Amino acid sequence: MTNDAAPYGTPETPRVAVRGEARLEVDPEIARIGVTVSARGKDRGAALEDLTRRNGQVLDLIKSYGDAVEKLETGVFSISPELTAHGRGERVRAYHGRVHITAELADFTALGELTTRLADLDLTRVDGPWWSLRPDSPARAEARRQAVLEAVQRAREYAGALGAGLAALVELADIGAEAPAAYNGPQASGALRAAAYGGADGSPAALDLEPQRQTVYAQVNARFTMTPPKL
Repeated sequence: MTNDAAPYGTPETPRVAVRGEARLEVDPEIARIGVTVSARGKDRGAALEDLTRRNGQVLDLIKSYGDAVEKLETGVFSISPELTAHGRGERVRAYHGRVHITAELADFTALGELTTRLADLDLTRVDGPWWSLRPDSPARAEARRQAVLEAVQRAREYAGALGAGLAALVELADIGAEAPAAYNGPQASGALRAAAYGGADGSPAALDLEPQRQTVYAQVNARFTMTPPKL
């Protein structure tokens, strides 16, 4: 049987198994907002016309921020009848239309102003912001690097306590890596420090949004061989 089949090593080449961990608190890199545009009309055509017009206003406003908006997507669209509560038969009282839009921004200064201007539009709902890191964020790589360094340091300390030294790396396993960077729907948003209204021109003042710090976590298991200990 080879040494590789012996998870605990041998007296000549003992092994040490450790876990390295790292947790970083970093500033977010992007923010997402959800915008729901609504319309109501007595007939389907009127509801669709109003919804199309308001949807166009929202898209034009978001696009006017240029490069500050990194991604703009239209999601769910719906139009549904509202039936009368009383009377016989299925009589339509009105039609309700909705369309959902998602915008992703990296410029947080523009984010506060855009959010306020969107919320000031008729029958327009704004949700968020939801803060996150990019999938290829350097913070993720740094957390993994620190987790590996901690594993090496911990193994070296164990070996040193036995009067031995590290000889070779046998295994390095990623057992969890990062959280909670991915966007999985509504999470806790950043604090709204102010919601002042009434700008100099009568328009709402921009919301002062405080970005929510992100936690990046990495964890590895590592196995090393040691020189013979001096017991």
